[in-house]
Amino acid sequence: LPTWGGERKGAGRKPNGANPGVSHLQRPRFAARYPVHVTFRMVPAVGFLRAFSRARAIEQALREVRHRFGLRVVHYSIQGNHLHLIVEIDDAAILSRAINGLAVRLARALNRLAGRNGKVFLDRYHAHVLKTPREVRYAVRYVLENFRHHLREDVAPAGADPCSSTPWLDAPLTEDAPIASPHTWLLRNAFLISAA
Repeated sequence: LPTWGGERKGAGRKPNGANPGVSHLQRPRFAARYPVHVTFRMVPAVGFLRAFSRARAIEQALREVRHRFGLRVVHYSIQGNHLHLIVEIDDAAILSRAINGLAVRLARALNRLAGRNGKVFLDRYHAHVLKTPREVRYAVRYVLENFRHHLREDVAPAGADPCSSTPWLDAPLTEDAPIASPHTWLLRNAFLISAA
């Protein structure tokens, strides 16, 4: 007999675009002592994110949320069509609200530069909770070295990526820095453990 609802072939929310995106299932709970690797993917109409004006607009949005929502962006890298962040949150229950506060600022700034209205993000943000020193070390290296994976060797900048938090690592953080100092034990100590 036909039924209404329930599990069946073809049921459920369809993916955005041709490929499945980030799951719309409820995000797992986690303790605030764990940092999170967050990825935003943008629609092509927004333009190349590593262009000077767009990269500066993204950094300004990071500055605006630096002391808001209990969110601290500790590392970031801007790629052609996506943005990687390593963040800490004072209360894990409000991570989505904090990330949405950042997303609104990013969307307004990028749409303004592109002279357009409408959708900016290809899908929901992706979040991966980092629970061990090894995961943290891998994630930080991945984020800060991500440009080498996406850019051809002949156009990749030599040395540190200027579209990332790398230039801020060896300098005292001032009020105009787009990143914040880490508070979690994992982000403060993961590389010290590796060196020991």
